[in-house]
Amino acid sequence: MNPRPKRKTVDPSVRDAAEIYDDRSSYADVADRISGLVLSPTRRGWIIGFIGAVAMLALLKYSLYRLFNDGIGIWGINVPVGWGFAIINFVWWVGIGHAGTFISAILLLLHQKWRTSINRFAEAMTLFAVACAGLFPLLHVGRPDRAYWLFPYPNTMDIWPQFRSPLLWDVFAVSTYATVSFLFWFVGLIPDLACMRDRAKNQVVKTIYAVISLGWRGSARHWERYEKAYKVLAGLAAPLVISVHTIVGFDFAVSVIPGWHATIFPPYFVAGAIFSGFAMVVTLSIPIRKIYRLEGYITDKHMDNMAKVMLVTGMIVTYGYAMEAFMGWYSASQYEGFMIWNRMTGPYAPFYWALIACNAIIPQLLWSPKLRKNMLVLFIISLVVNTGMWLERFIIVVTSLHRDYLPSSWGMYTPTVWDWTTYIGSIGLFLFLTLMFIRIMPIIAISELQHLAHERKHNRIDHDQESIR
Repeated sequence: MNPRPKRKTVDPSVRDAAEIYDDRSSYADVADRISGLVLSPTRRGWIIGFIGAVAMLALLKYSLYRLFNDGIGIWGINVPVGWGFAIINFVWWVGIGHAGTFISAILLLLHQKWRTSINRFAEAMTLFAVACAGLFPLLHVGRPDRAYWLFPYPNTMDIWPQFRSPLLWDVFAVSTYATVSFLFWFVGLIPDLACMRDRAKNQVVKTIYAVISLGWRGSARHWERYEKAYKVLAGLAAPLVISVHTIVGFDFAVSVIPGWHATIFPPYFVAGAIFSGFAMVVTLSIPIRKIYRLEGYITDKHMDNMAKVMLVTGMIVTYGYAMEAFMGWYSASQYEGFMIWNRMTGPYAPFYWALIACNAIIPQLLWSPKLRKNMLVLFIISLVVNTGMWLERFIIVVTSLHRDYLPSSWGMYTPTVWDWTTYIGSIGLFLFLTLMFIRIMPIIAISELQHLAHERKHNRIDHDQESIR
């Protein structure tokens, strides 16, 4: 009798996800492959990215030093443009943080299995983006050492925060969003941290993973409590996707400034946040899957689905632009009409038309299935969308302030070098945190991939048995 042929092993990083799920050793393959990204030696691509991130982070530190030493006068804000880069960047970063919660919470509750390979670093991206966002209002108040005044606490003067202030709404909204997002992210990590603990060779590393995995042993009781906690936190996080950027939109909508006083802002801001957030996930996913050879886990199907979400939310944002212009005319308000005309033909018109091109015209390329699966084209479009969403925040903030009701109070806003270095430094902070996460935590949910493999295997067996019958 001929001996049984040995099963040919293939590197799971270069196989399609469906092949991995059908493999009898897929559980071990997934765990070994994903944990190996952390436990293996550092890759050259990661080192190059880390050096660049540290350089930008050093730029941020020096910019903050100059800011605390000289005051916010080094920024370009003036009268009448009292809101500048700080608020622009705050809204932009909060928007980027929306994709992680959307992918993790809402798609989980909707039983969308394709989220599995991208939800982990999308959740981490949310936390890092919110951290960058929270930095800017703190600096913009001018006295960061007095920021605790915004929280209600029993002080000796019996003075409580002004709860009608949009700034206070942001404090509660963003802090709640960050807290729930962190808990949701950490609870999802617990089984994977235990997997890292079991595979770590270094005793110190093993001890660290053992502590933060909270004694996970994979028992039925552990899994039952894990599933309950994870779904409860998903239920809490899902409404925050809508509420947080709605409140950020209220920062503008509750004012009486032309261009801000509009009921369309809350849904318009939420759609724009998901739009920019998915663009950032795509921007990060493409180099990560290429550098770490994760095409078998973050497949073209994942990228195609994210491109479709970008296309849908981009259409909603485009509708918001059209309605904003239409209502400027239909309202018959000379102030609203002038605001729209000033955006289109005024001194900041090139930025307005650039954002229309970036957010409304170029994303229409995503109607093509071939372009959605072309990683280079998709990467460029995601960068264009992120640029366009930043320009959108710039136009909303600046063009509504620089020409107010009275021509005598008109003025121009020009960002200084310190505005730019602070913004670039915040990108460095985001990249630094992201790269550190990639190096010390599993970037793909090991337990969820294994669960999906188990589910698909049993579905295939049931289908085969049904076919035999």
